[in-house]
Amino acid sequence: MIRTLGSLLFYGRFLRSFSALGFRRRAAEWPVENRDFTGQTWLVTGATGGIGRATALAANSAGATVLAVARSDAKLDALAADADRPDRIIPIRADLSILSEIAELAGSRSVAGRSIDVLVNNVGVLLNEFETTDEGLERSFATNLLGHWVLTESLKSAGLLNDQGVVIEVASGGLYGTPLKLEPMDCTNPKDYDGMAAYAMHKRAQLGMARYWNERWAGWPTAHVMHPGWVDTEGVKTALPGFRAALKHVLRSPEQGADTILWLGRERPGPPEEGIWLDRELQPEHEFGFTRKTKPGAADLIDFLEARVQRVLG
Repeated sequence: MIRTLGSLLFYGRFLRSFSALGFRRRAAEWPVENRDFTGQTWLVTGATGGIGRATALAANSAGATVLAVARSDAKLDALAADADRPDRIIPIRADLSILSEIAELAGSRSVAGRSIDVLVNNVGVLLNEFETTDEGLERSFATNLLGHWVLTESLKSAGLLNDQGVVIEVASGGLYGTPLKLEPMDCTNPKDYDGMAAYAMHKRAQLGMARYWNERWAGWPTAHVMHPGWVDTEGVKTALPGFRAALKHVLRSPEQGADTILWLGRERPGPPEEGIWLDRELQPEHEFGFTRKTKPGAADLIDFLEARVQRVLG
């Protein structure tokens, strides 16, 4: 009952901003733009569905070569078939919950030797039931956070991220409901698992990762965290059927959700001290005072992530 009431208050507070209503209101003030990504290389994870698919197709249409990473060969083929320039869609099959597969991507034939202008760490899952990967990790933790860390670090170490480029973490408004927590993210007991809480914690932690990268890289490249708003995707249909049923008439399209990713890929603003991008505007990282009350910082988060990665990859 308490959780239901909390959800209603949360959704009520953000409905006008996070829904399609907020997108249309802000988009009415934007100038007409001409996207031109000719000569650029984008790597998009979770590229065959929802926001990732919309991002991959739009970047491709604007001239980019897109390294599209997903686990389904059939969906990768369908993505290329729908692209304006199918020859510039490079399909890469990988299970983005398996750290060993992710770690191998930088050295793969499709990726090695390229200069990646825009890395879009889009893949994410909200799982209502506890699942573990073959590597012994809770699947959403591996997918939403550890995989992003391993991919970005391996590409950077291999010299594949263009210094003038941008790394974009696709987060969620769910992060406003939690402070940064560490140990609870590494859930090993099914009885302790709460899929919605886990998802929110992962998204909050993306802000810490981006802050760490910006401090370490000094803006070469720049890392940003964006929030696509409430988007009608297959993931939402599966994980949050009640939410979708109540709000389906005001949920954003995947194309609307992808807009700020494409804008960041074009504009590439400097690294912010803090904040999350929504509809091309930098918004606060905190909407509630309790989410600021946290002891771990970005350095603690990175130590935590590295320890988990080392446990799997050695």
